[in-house]
Amino acid sequence: MRDDVEVTTSDATRLAVLIDSDNTTARLTTELLEEIAKYGTPTIKRAYGDWTTQHLVAWKEELLRHAIQPVQQFAYTTGKNSTDSALIIDAMDLLYAGNLEGFVIVSSDSDFTRLATRLRESGMTVYGLGRRNTPAAFVAACDRFIYLDLLTEEPREPAPRGSDDEEEPAPPPPNLKKLLSTAISSTSKDDGWSNLGEVGAYLSKSHAAFDARDYGHSKLGELVRAQSYVEVKDVPGPTGPSQLWVRLKPTPAKRARSR
Repeated sequence: MRDDVEVTTSDATRLAVLIDSDNTTARLTTELLEEIAKYGTPTIKRAYGDWTTQHLVAWKEELLRHAIQPVQQFAYTTGKNSTDSALIIDAMDLLYAGNLEGFVIVSSDSDFTRLATRLRESGMTVYGLGRRNTPAAFVAACDRFIYLDLLTEEPREPAPRGSDDEEEPAPPPPNLKKLLSTAISSTSKDDGWSNLGEVGAYLSKSHAAFDARDYGHSKLGELVRAQSYVEVKDVPGPTGPSQLWVRLKPTPAKRARSR
């Protein structure tokens, strides 16, 4: 039986992973690549930054371990982020080469919002990975956005002030009951039941950063089973494993009207 709707993508799906090293911590590189493997094969892995500085010294071992190509970009002018420009130019070159089905942009920088939008306009699937303080515009510009802190089960220690990992306090995740209720109502059939796969697809399209892990569950199937206002049933599949169907439990007022 399958009770989750994790995004599954063929291993043949070719992805370009472009990492803004100036804006991303190196300590989650292994977990980051394991997450990306759920969506396709990272045929291109590049990390952008000024590798002559001590600022990125923690990245160097990770680059070797994971066969990530470093792309050197000197900071020609103080206050200007030339790394962003190099990443954007490479992304467009890769797009026009026509050898990919998707892009992964690893950054928390709003400067990549237009890039993500442009890639999607060209039919590319765009995944974003970044910190909790990533601007909402960049999150929404991606097909799916994953917060980096969800990639590890280790409790996060507050980062030292002024360090690369320091960020503003994260806002709480959206109200789960409202999200699920809207998704189930929007995808339900005449009898009120919705296929969990359709619910998951709706959530991904309407909220790019929706993630069951934000609510203490590794999969959407586990999450809906834990909600007292959701009714769940398993329906045998015609040729394969059973499918999970969900509906909102009637409220007392609705029960009274139906009598």
